[in-house]
Amino acid sequence: MKPTNKEDIDPFEAIIEEIKEEKGVKLDNELTVDDLKELVARFKAAVKEQTGCDFPVNAYEQLWGAICAVFDSWMNERAILYRQMEGIPAEWGTAVNVQAMVFGNMGDTSATGVCFSRDAGNGEDLFNGEYLINAQGEDVVAGIRTPQQITKIGSQRWAERAGVLEAERAAKYPSMEEAMPEIYKELDALQTKLENHYRDMQDMEFTVQEGKLWFLQTRNGKRTGSAMIKIAMDLLEQGMIDEKTALERIEPNKLDELLHPVFDKEAQKNAKVLVKGLPASPGAATGQIVFFAEDAAEWHAAGKKVVLVRIETSPEDLAGMAAAEGILTARGGMTSHAAVVARGMGKCCVSGAGGLNIDYKKKTIEVDGVILKEGDFLSINGTTGEVYEGQIKTMAAELSEDFAKLMSLADKYAKLQVRTNADTPHDAEVARAFGAVGIGLCRTEHMFFEGDKIKAMREMILAEDAAGHKSALAKILPYQQADFKGIFAAMHDCPVTVRLLDPPLHEFVPHDNLYHTT
Repeated sequence: MKPTNKEDIDPFEAIIEEIKEEKGVKLDNELTVDDLKELVARFKAAVKEQTGCDFPVNAYEQLWGAICAVFDSWMNERAILYRQMEGIPAEWGTAVNVQAMVFGNMGDTSATGVCFSRDAGNGEDLFNGEYLINAQGEDVVAGIRTPQQITKIGSQRWAERAGVLEAERAAKYPSMEEAMPEIYKELDALQTKLENHYRDMQDMEFTVQEGKLWFLQTRNGKRTGSAMIKIAMDLLEQGMIDEKTALERIEPNKLDELLHPVFDKEAQKNAKVLVKGLPASPGAATGQIVFFAEDAAEWHAAGKKVVLVRIETSPEDLAGMAAAEGILTARGGMTSHAAVVARGMGKCCVSGAGGLNIDYKKKTIEVDGVILKEGDFLSINGTTGEVYEGQIKTMAAELSEDFAKLMSLADKYAKLQVRTNADTPHDAEVARAFGAVGIGLCRTEHMFFEGDKIKAMREMILAEDAAGHKSALAKILPYQQADFKGIFAAMHDCPVTVRLLDPPLHEFVPHDNLYHTT
């Protein structure tokens, strides 16, 4: 029953959509008991058609089938990819928990949701999350229905971004804190207790069944690189962890996220906002539109930058999400599959952009009469949730005060000092900001790759006599003096090792086709 990605929709989901279309309803919970009986009959027929066997009616056979399916999943393609990405040994194996089921879809006193003890996107020490009344957990995670916020402040922030007036928000989109105040108090107390116990930001799932709160699971939450640093520094300042533990909480590969570019503010001002969604994972991404995970992987392998656009993502999309510069979905909230996985990968993501009309067959998206097709450029801002048509110029990200604190803390316990290779004042400044204690090699020939500098270098190389060399060197000297002044200023009292001019000629000759035939 496993669909390919380009078939896109799970066969069971296809049957549900068929039933809803036939019955003239939009939401799963609008189906009647008779509709659900018909749905089950079609499910069973689909199983028989695909497997050649009837769906098992024996409860133990069903249970063992489910258990074995979990064990078998350890070696499927996306599980292997995930282990490679996360550095998890294959020999660890997986486990199965069997537990009683609780139901969040038993009326208006039932609900399901996902919450975080701190903000997974920016690290803010603020309880947050999303829930759906009369729904099952898959509705929240898969983004089939756009959920509501758990806290009142979260709901107000969401409404402000979405342009929803406060009166309308309170009436139509109340937070759990407002709609289920007693349940919210219990949930808030439990999330605090769990974070204090594990001494780390928690990602939690829960269900409310007919007015009773049930906790399903908790785990250390995935977070962005900037959130990782802020959470570690905040926990340290709050006395929940010590300095060495704070350093151990830092994943080195996630620090790379802090170097990723953001949109140039001036260029962004002139860009056309196509649609707005939820800022699910911060950062900026520009690339060509693709609609399927396989295409994202193939285009990335061909050297193209892509933005994966989906109605909603699923685990089958993992390889494509890893290959994409960013992810954009029409459905889902801040706790949807796309949002959580993107934050874990350090990918820019905008979710729940409901204004998008995505047509997988035609490979197009349409927003208010504007149609974009596969291969067109799109830019997304995971910090604001804005989606722009075309490409937007980017600029280097600015490092935070928390990052400076982290680097100072790392220096305190460092057993190895690091020097950098830097050939320009800018490179020297960046390296110093990241804690480099000097320049191990300044390659002077690399100072001349920009603007008029390379012209002066070529003039020196091609000079036919001493006078020509002297004239070219006179042009080079002020460039080099200015660069060294900037480098030494950036390094202050740190050592700098300089390699004298040794230009490899092939690096300075023009690569353009200078000769034309007529």
